[in-house]
Amino acid sequence: MARKLSVQKVIGGLGVVVIALGALSMWAISQGARPGFAQEPASERVLRQAREQLGPKAEIRLIEAGEGRVVCGYLAAGHSAPATGFVSRPNRLLLSNDPLKGEFDQMVAQDCPEFPAPPPNPILR
Repeated sequence: MARKLSVQKVIGGLGVVVIALGALSMWAISQGARPGFAQEPASERVLRQAREQLGPKAEIRLIEAGEGRVVCGYLAAGHSAPATGFVSRPNRLLLSNDPLKGEFDQMVAQDCPEFPAPPPNPILR
C-alpha cells in the first residue's frame, strides 16, 4: 500500500530543512567562513589593472581609499616614469592622462574628494 504525502507534511519537512541550513550557515559564519566570493584587495587590483594598461613594470606611488570600493592615487609605468593620477573601480581603471579628462575629474570629485596633489618626481640616478 502506497503512502500519500500530504501538503502539510511536505511543508513541514521543507521548513525543517530550511531551519537546518540556516543553523549550519550561522555556525559556519561564526567559525570564520566568509560568504560569497573572496574580494581581491584594492592594492592588488590596482597593480593588476595598472600592469594591464601600462606594462609589467608599472608601480603604485600612492593609493588612498575613496567611496565604497573605489580607490584613487598615483601610479607610474616604471621606476623613473612620471606619476599619473588614477581612479580604480573593481572593473575599471581610469587615468588622469586619459582622453576622458572630464570623466576622470568627475569621478575624483564624486568618489575621492580628498585626492592629493601629484607627488614630486625626483630624477633617480
